[in-house]
Amino acid sequence: MFQPPDNILLRLFTFVFWSCWILNGVVSDPQTNLLKIRCNPYDGVVTNASMVKENLNATFQDIRQQISDQNKHFATAAKEANGAPVYSIFQCRNYLSVADCITCFDVASNQIRSCTASKSSAALVVYDGCFIRYNSNGVFDEAPQPFNIVSCGNQTTGEAATIFNTTVQQVLMNLQTATPRIPSLSAATKILVPNNNSNGATTIYAYAQCVETATMNVCLDCLKVDYSSVEICLPNSDGTAFDYSCFMRYSTTPFFPDNQIIDITVPSIKQASKKGAVIGGVVGGIALVLIVLGLLFAWIRRHKKNEISHREDIIGASKLKGPITYRYDDLVSATNNYCEENKVGEGGFGAVYKGTLKNGKVVAVKKMTLKDSDRVDEDFESEVTLISNVHHRNLVRLLGCCSKGPDRILVYEYMKNSGLDNFLFGEKRKGFLNWRQRYDVILGVARGLTYLHEEFHVRIIHRDIKINNILLDDDLQPKIADFGLARLFPDDKSHLSTRIVGTLGYTAPEYAIHGKLSEKADIYSYGVVVLEIISGQKCTELRLDSHDAGAFLIQKAWKLYEEEKHLELVDKALDPNEYDAEEVKKTIEIGLLCVQASADARPMMSEVVAMLQNKDLLENLRPSMPILIEMN
Repeated sequence: MFQPPDNILLRLFTFVFWSCWILNGVVSDPQTNLLKIRCNPYDGVVTNASMVKENLNATFQDIRQQISDQNKHFATAAKEANGAPVYSIFQCRNYLSVADCITCFDVASNQIRSCTASKSSAALVVYDGCFIRYNSNGVFDEAPQPFNIVSCGNQTTGEAATIFNTTVQQVLMNLQTATPRIPSLSAATKILVPNNNSNGATTIYAYAQCVETATMNVCLDCLKVDYSSVEICLPNSDGTAFDYSCFMRYSTTPFFPDNQIIDITVPSIKQASKKGAVIGGVVGGIALVLIVLGLLFAWIRRHKKNEISHREDIIGASKLKGPITYRYDDLVSATNNYCEENKVGEGGFGAVYKGTLKNGKVVAVKKMTLKDSDRVDEDFESEVTLISNVHHRNLVRLLGCCSKGPDRILVYEYMKNSGLDNFLFGEKRKGFLNWRQRYDVILGVARGLTYLHEEFHVRIIHRDIKINNILLDDDLQPKIADFGLARLFPDDKSHLSTRIVGTLGYTAPEYAIHGKLSEKADIYSYGVVVLEIISGQKCTELRLDSHDAGAFLIQKAWKLYEEEKHLELVDKALDPNEYDAEEVKKTIEIGLLCVQASADARPMMSEVVAMLQNKDLLENLRPSMPILIEMN
């Protein structure tokens, strides 16, 4: 039998050992779970599709060669032949091996080719492990745009939700701060959840990355949006948020090798080299303890600072990114001179029109006319800047503004599905929103209000929460509209040509009677909205039936609650076989907790979110009787 020489065995052993050392025991995984594909005609439809396809293939071949030959994780390429220019950009996560990066590229480049079939002049494909995009104009605007997408896992952890949430939020906040300062604009870290339960320790793995063409400020702005968005996944064990320019993910399951971890608490962060990563693996235990202590110290210091700082101070306002300033004539053209056919809504702050900009982008244009424009000129720009920096999945994005004479015009992202009222009370109402969809709306609105009241650095009170101001996106997820408009005219309603007196049925008693305004006024309005969504009945509707000889919604809900007949409030269009009776009853009780007569008795919005996600928290809570306020 053949016996290999000892030196061959030694070399074989050395090769295997070295391979295991380099790979750090991690099995190859290109992470090709598809998160998003988007085909957008940014600057018109390309007519010469075959030439676009040919040039696209040329750029992809160039990018693949760069990744393969130069061991790169980021590459760009351009091909401008025959009047069909294509500009492509690709990036994979820095923790992937070159082989996995190439595999992710192959999958992504094959997927994005489907957009050329639709003759799109711009497209984007995002996977867990990489993204690729192309366009025909050569301009890649890296600034955060109203595109942010969130993907949440469907598993929860065994940890106490509060501890888990706080730990995830802190590590993501540190990533948000550290990543823009790292030369590669990429950072991976992990942390143990304090006070682990008896099921064993839970480790949170977190990663953030910006596209390498982004500036430090653009990277930071983009990650702020991602951070605000991915929070909605908590307390789920996995969450991902991404935009055109950045990517952020956390998970309790490892998705990168330990040798990629860097200490994100060090003030002057430098990209870890391969050699440094190996040394880091040796001292990893010590570094992890230091990270935990550093995060705990940072959290305590931040908590104390927030207690000292006044909630209404505009902290870091100088760092806010200004909104787009639109030309007045462009908006007139976009809305066809604000014609009635383009009008999609009207409220106390003005009318809203559907508009199509010159680049084909569809927007919502809100036109407000002021009686005394000079008095608000100074504050208008700063307040619009503030509101345009509010980014949350459940808030309509303000894109920009325009001022001319007495007109103040705001430009928002356009919601094709319009207002929630059309789904509950309009032509689309019957059978269109099932219980699960309604529950998702209730929870989404609660999360949006929590962000406005408690998480943004300036407390924003909406003042006019109602069904009409809740819009639905393509996935029937809710977005709160018109938030922050009251801030533009703080002293306040006399500046508008239309007199604002609140909305009948939604106004909290302490605000309607005494003018006392706090976030609890929004919470009262939210409670009314919850009851409307469940019942399919307008709060101002005086409904007659066998149980009440003329009762408004709040009165009816309270009476049925007292009689323990909650389910008689439920919209008759809902199939009883499609919802859990206990879940519906608990949600009704949450709505009643929000409309209690005493503002102090109403829960904060963060508490509402917690109760919606964990009905056991309601066990010892009983609402007190609401009162009905009618406004003239």
